[in-house]
Amino acid sequence: MPHDNFKGKSGAGPRGDQMLMADYILGKIMAKLDSLNITDKTLLIFTSDNGPREGVNGHKSAGKWRGYKGNIWEGGHRVPFIARWPKKIKPGTTSSETMGLMDMMATFAAVVGAQLPRGAGEDSYNMLAALLGKNKDASIRNDIIHHSGAGVFAIRQGDWKLIEETKGAGYHEGRKPGAPGQLYNLAEDPWEQNDLWEEQPEIVEKLTRLLNQYRNQGYSRSL
Repeated sequence: MPHDNFKGKSGAGPRGDQMLMADYILGKIMAKLDSLNITDKTLLIFTSDNGPREGVNGHKSAGKWRGYKGNIWEGGHRVPFIARWPKKIKPGTTSSETMGLMDMMATFAAVVGAQLPRGAGEDSYNMLAALLGKNKDASIRNDIIHHSGAGVFAIRQGDWKLIEETKGAGYHEGRKPGAPGQLYNLAEDPWEQNDLWEEQPEIVEKLTRLLNQYRNQGYSRSL
């Protein structure tokens, strides 16, 4: 990665060249949908499975988010999620719903009217209402779990995000059992600069208990 046709073309290193290639491929897909006359009845989603690698030449590839791909911080997990579905999704609308790619399983099942087998998609929530702008009064998800390249887990509930058993990025180093973790209020501190682990022991205990519950039972959605 990227293909030879794009190498050195962006001036922003291999990652920039890859972005040029992704843009080109997306354009080809959209043109194909048009040529087949199925654009109006196709849900097209553009997203990523993780945050970016560090940019070159001073490019802030993750914006102001802390960290990069593989990190437990938000820069490792916040990704674009753009959905186009003519006549279903109003252009230019946005949603503040918290979601992850695991939610696509239940969402796509809802789109086609399929019933997931019992026990399938144990962490997947149906986000169709969020895509259609019909869930403005309540969140679909109460919480979400993610983990780093070295297997450090975090759980987010509302404004609070707990990272367990490390003070680092969780990329090259894993958890240290019994070690203090990190706690952030993402509404007040979206860039994760103010660790509140020591100041908010009740929230630490609550989120740690919830994370362990999900881990022990093997699912985070009511089955």
